Amino acid sequence: MLNENVILAQNAMIKKTTAAILYETNSDLVIENVDVAAPGPKEVFVQMGAAGVCHSDVHVISGQAQQLMPCVLGHEGAGLVTSIGDDVSRVSVGDHVILSWLPYCENCYQCIRGKTHLCNAFQTPVGNGTLLDGSCRFSNKHGPIRQLGSLGCWSENVVVSEECCVPINRSIPFEIAALLGCAVTTGVGAVLNRAKVQKGETVVVIGAGGVGLSVVMAAKLQGASQIICIDRNTSMRNLAIELGATDFLVASQDADISKKLIELTDVGADHVFEAVGKRELQSAAINYCCSGGTVTFVGLDSEDATINLQTTAITRAEKTISGSIYGSACTHRDFASYGEKFLKGELPIDLMVNRRYQLNEINIAINDMLEGKPGRGVIVFDH
Repeated sequence: MLNENVILAQNAMIKKTTAAILYETNSDLVIENVDVAAPGPKEVFVQMGAAGVCHSDVHVISGQAQQLMPCVLGHEGAGLVTSIGDDVSRVSVGDHVILSWLPYCENCYQCIRGKTHLCNAFQTPVGNGTLLDGSCRFSNKHGPIRQLGSLGCWSENVVVSEECCVPINRSIPFEIAALLGCAVTTGVGAVLNRAKVQKGETVVVIGAGGVGLSVVMAAKLQGASQIICIDRNTSMRNLAIELGATDFLVASQDADISKKLIELTDVGADHVFEAVGKRELQSAAINYCCSGGTVTFVGLDSEDATINLQTTAITRAEKTISGSIYGSACTHRDFASYGEKFLKGELPIDLMVNRRYQLNEINIAINDMLEGKPGRGVIVFDH
C-alpha cells in the first residue's frame, strides 16, 4: 500500500502513457494506460526510445529487492526530451538523454571529492520509487504509481527529475544509450575506474550477463593479456569470445575451476570480477586471484549477504578485495565517454543487443533473460 505521505502531483496537463506495472511480487507485469503529469520545477518529460531488461528488475519482481508498489519498473533507459518544467538547467527540449538511477547532489562530501557514485543525498526518494521531491507523476484510478529508481523506464513516456538526465551524442542509437544507463557503465566502469586494469594484466570475469560482458569489453580495451570468462551457460561462449574473452570456462562442466585457471595463468589472475552477485561466487573469486591481485565485487546479492574471509591468507598474499557500485562512475562524465568509445568502435556494445521487444512483450523478455539467452534484450519504443 502506498505511504500516505506520498503526494500525487496535481497538474492540469495530464497525458496518457502505456506502462508496465508491478502490483505484487512473483507476478507478471501488467501493461496498462496510465496518467502521467506534466513536469514540475526541475523536472523533465522524456519520450522513451529504448529500455534495457536487467536482472535488477527481476530482483524487484522476486522480492529480493524491496520496493513499494504499484510501481512502473525499468531502470535502464534513454529517450528524447520533449518538454521541461521551470528552472531546468541541465537539459533542453530536443536533447537525447540517458536516465540515471543514481543522481547526485554535487555538494556533499563524496561529490566534492569526485565520488558522485557514493552520494546518498537522494537515497530515500530513489529507494521509495518517487521523484526527488517525494511525489509521484504516474497515476491511475486507484491512485499514485511509483517508478523504480525514480525512473520507471518501462513506459512510453516518463517524467523524471533533471538530476537523473544525462545528455548524450545524438548519433548514439537509443538501444545503445539505454545500456549505458546501467549494465555497460557498471561493467566498464568497474574495470576503468575501480580496478584500473593495466595493459598486459590477466582478468577473470565470473558471469557472462550484460555486466560481465561489459567487463570483458573493457578489459580488452585496456589491453589485458588474458580475459577468462566463467559462466554455467555454454550458449554464452561465442558472444564472450566475440567481445574479447580469450578463454571461456563452463562452470557446470569444469569441476575444478581453480585448477583450470592455474593451468591457464600459472599463478591466478591479476584481477577477478564477480558480476553475478552470489556469495559462493564471491568466495571463489578470492581463490581465483593471484598474490598481489585485486578482486572486485560488481554483482549484488541480498542486503544481508555475508561471506567468510580467510584474513591471514589474504594478508600474506596481499590480495585486495573491493566493491564497485554503478561502475564507480560519474555519470555525466562516463556516459558521454563510453558513448564516444562506442562510436569509435572501442566498445562494441551493439554486439550485445540481439533481442528486441515491444513493451507489451515485457514478460516474454524477462523469461528469455531468465532462460539464459545470450546477450541483452531491449524494449524499443515506436512513437
